[in-house]
Amino acid sequence: MNLSMIAMVSMVILIGFGERMAERFIPLYISALGGSVYVIGSFNALQNLLGALYSLPGGYISDRIGYKKALMVFTVLAMVGYLIVIAIPTWQALMIGSIFFFAWSAVSMPAIMSLVNQAMPGKQTLGVSIHSLVRRIPMAIGPVIGGLLIASYGLTQGITIAFTIAFIFSAISLIVQWKLMKDTGKSAEKTSILNLFRSISPALRNLLFSDILIRFAEQIPYAFVVIWVVQNQGFTPVEFGILTMIEMIMAALIYIPVAFFADKSGKKPFVLATFIFFTLFPLVLYFSRSFNALIFAFLIRGMKEFGEPTRKALIMDLAPANSKAGTFGAYYLARDLVVSLAAFSSAFLWNISPETNFFVAFGCGVLGTILFAVYGRD
Repeated sequence: MNLSMIAMVSMVILIGFGERMAERFIPLYISALGGSVYVIGSFNALQNLLGALYSLPGGYISDRIGYKKALMVFTVLAMVGYLIVIAIPTWQALMIGSIFFFAWSAVSMPAIMSLVNQAMPGKQTLGVSIHSLVRRIPMAIGPVIGGLLIASYGLTQGITIAFTIAFIFSAISLIVQWKLMKDTGKSAEKTSILNLFRSISPALRNLLFSDILIRFAEQIPYAFVVIWVVQNQGFTPVEFGILTMIEMIMAALIYIPVAFFADKSGKKPFVLATFIFFTLFPLVLYFSRSFNALIFAFLIRGMKEFGEPTRKALIMDLAPANSKAGTFGAYYLARDLVVSLAAFSSAFLWNISPETNFFVAFGCGVLGTILFAVYGRD
């Protein structure tokens, strides 16, 4: 593993720990600060919308100035967002701050995919799996630490402490990027933003349509999973953190074996499998009324990562050689822009009933899975 990959791994762990300690508990935090269920739904929709709007400029900037400079700029943006939330503990400030700290995950992904593509030629799925695997370390442990902070200091103060740690870890990550990451120049050819959308091939377009429906299945219940577990079922934030850790451990266990076989065979079966697990989660979650049942549901949620690195590698395979980061960003812009509409609808569906929310999500997943099974291509 070269220095750029080592820097990427360090960066993802550091920033991930800061991000994930608070992220799963933000719906509870908004509620504690006086935000309504519609604010919670709007926050989830904003996260998806920002993911859409940031992906394309993230990929475009990475292709223009190189992934090292791009990642450093994106990290600074995240730090600005954390400062806003730490200084002003209101749900309105959280909305404003999220515009900056959500930038890192969304904007950095195309740059990281470009880094992996250059650092591990011929082994892109393995490289993406390494990235996905190390991401799950903070995603597994972070919510447990966040739950303990809430248990020790209360909800609002615990979340504020988590955001403070996130700022410190981001600053350390910035130094790691500067010292270790190989600098990269501009891409050889200039590509207009319009051409990035034109470069989405029919095979990639079929994947995109299916992926949109699958993300409906994920995002419609996403912000309300913690509400369902903690408020509706009466479990504690620490127990929710443990469930999240179980989910991430399951995801981590399957990444490398799947990557090994996916690089040696077709990618479609692995992507189809992950779509099936995405679809099953909201259905299984609705019928999970005990902690043991919730463990099973979150194991299913972990299995949804079965083919996620393979899906990302497939996007890079199908993207033009001179604008892989840009095409990746264009794909995510188109996907997340549409998915943000589903996230906006989530609060209305939840207000009808949790059953409505979960079953609409399940139906979207079934349709997306069928479409990919019929029209998806390697």
